[in-house]
Amino acid sequence: MTRLYEWLQRHPTLVDGVMAAGLVFFGLVGSIRRTSDVAFVLCLCIGVPILFRRSYPLHAFIAVCTVGAAQVLLTTNPTLSDLAVPGALYALAAYRGRRFSVPGLILCLFGAVIALVRWVQPITIRPWTDWVVVYCVLAAPVVIGWVLGDSMRYRRAYYLDLEDKARRLERERDQQAQIGAAAERARIARELHDVVAHHVSVMVVQAEGASYALERSPETTRRALGAIADTGRTALAEMRRLLGVLRSEGGSVDRAPQPGVDQLEDLLEQVRATGLTVDFTVEGVPVLLPQGMELAAYRIVQESLTNTRKHGGPRVSATVALHYGEDELRMLVSDDGRGAGALTDGQGNGLVGMRERVAMYGGSVEAGPRPEGGFRVEAVLPYRAVSLARVAEAA
Repeated sequence: MTRLYEWLQRHPTLVDGVMAAGLVFFGLVGSIRRTSDVAFVLCLCIGVPILFRRSYPLHAFIAVCTVGAAQVLLTTNPTLSDLAVPGALYALAAYRGRRFSVPGLILCLFGAVIALVRWVQPITIRPWTDWVVVYCVLAAPVVIGWVLGDSMRYRRAYYLDLEDKARRLERERDQQAQIGAAAERARIARELHDVVAHHVSVMVVQAEGASYALERSPETTRRALGAIADTGRTALAEMRRLLGVLRSEGGSVDRAPQPGVDQLEDLLEQVRATGLTVDFTVEGVPVLLPQGMELAAYRIVQESLTNTRKHGGPRVSATVALHYGEDELRMLVSDDGRGAGALTDGQGNGLVGMRERVAMYGGSVEAGPRPEGGFRVEAVLPYRAVSLARVAEAA
């Protein structure tokens, strides 16, 4: 039945043609012995508008009603071809609004009264209840046609609304995918910026030191070149990890552990190897942070020290302080350098990247020159809110 219904939907003109031919045929068969040539022609004409009831429902209805009125006035007997009237009314109610179908229904009901008076008057019907019964027989097909057409119109509107919602949901899904892709590109851009800026600056400092010590201290030069090689390998490993994330479709790439607060000591040792003096202090009881927050804290310290190396000038020293409070991690990275450097790579990725990282966890970042000289970066990561959110999600 489903296939048949789908096939009928794909061939509406054929369906209407069969309906029109059936109305004409059965109308002629039922009336050929009792009617005149005028009735014969009217039976032929009343079925033709049915072919256009979907494309031009109002015009088809008017044409059918006109032929039906002529049939009532010029003939003395109803025929099966008169069922074209409820068929045309069905199309009017299904493809047009009630503004057209309700007047059409009233017109057809009034026409049923005329047909009752015209065709039944010669017959002796004394009880008035018989008149009511005969009128109901004439009007029932009209009412049924209108009800079916009106319900079909509402069902079609419902399906169209569902299709429109599905299209909107599909567009929203595509937009969300684009937003997600843009957010992922921004995250990768921040990671690449932090990795490249830090390791390249370390390599530059080591290379400059090696060039100065090349003739005076070959051993120092050898150590500097070894540090450059180690830093380059580390940078390549991190970049391969990031590029592997970009290339893998299913996210099944082998990933090295992301750096976090526990790796800050290694980072500071790497920085100290370049000649930058860094003091590191931790206050409070360390808290196990989410992986993303660990990475954000590491990158903030890394970017701040990279800025110190690039803009602090000679004989600069820095201080890194972590304070674990009751519900937040407060980080302070300051130096006593020139203090004129901005946390940027020329495109605003430095400080902007920090703020984006911290904003994901509802934190804040303040960066700027210190009154006594130098530059400071203070960031706050509220881990209590994150923990409560994770507990709520688990519940």
